[in-house]
Amino acid sequence: MRVLGIDPGTATLGWGVIDHQGSMTRAIAYGALITSPQSAPEQRLKQLYDGLQAICQTHHPEAAAVEKLYFGQNSRTAMAVGQARGIVLLVLAETALPYVEMSPAEVKQAVTGYGRADKRQVQLMVQRLLGLEQYPKPDDVADALAIAICGAETIRFQRAHGEKLGR
Repeated sequence: MRVLGIDPGTATLGWGVIDHQGSMTRAIAYGALITSPQSAPEQRLKQLYDGLQAICQTHHPEAAAVEKLYFGQNSRTAMAVGQARGIVLLVLAETALPYVEMSPAEVKQAVTGYGRADKRQVQLMVQRLLGLEQYPKPDDVADALAIAICGAETIRFQRAHGEKLGR
């Protein structure tokens, strides 16, 4: 199963595509969509939209996993991340991709075994789990790959139990 993991953000949106078959998981592609703070907000959102559309068209994921909005951030940051999540959900709806959502703590628990792991621990575990020569940078990319890994397991479990994905 090919899964697209997304760590939403307006300045930097991390993404990662993995193939997950049984106990084997490998990275297909990953990166970050980076927008300029000098650009108008609507232009930044359009850039994210176009970038995500291109990723979906290029890598043909079967499902997606998206990080839930974390409310511990300041309200300005939360609003920007919320706008980016809106773009993500729009692209997923337009491409008819089923998806799952998970909290940062759920992702950290699934990937590192500890729900309060720091960024470096997540990067190192993603590197090990995917057999990468270097850990993914920036941390938004490592987070997106971790989200994809966690999402793939969640999707596998839900499908095995006859649960529907996405909204």
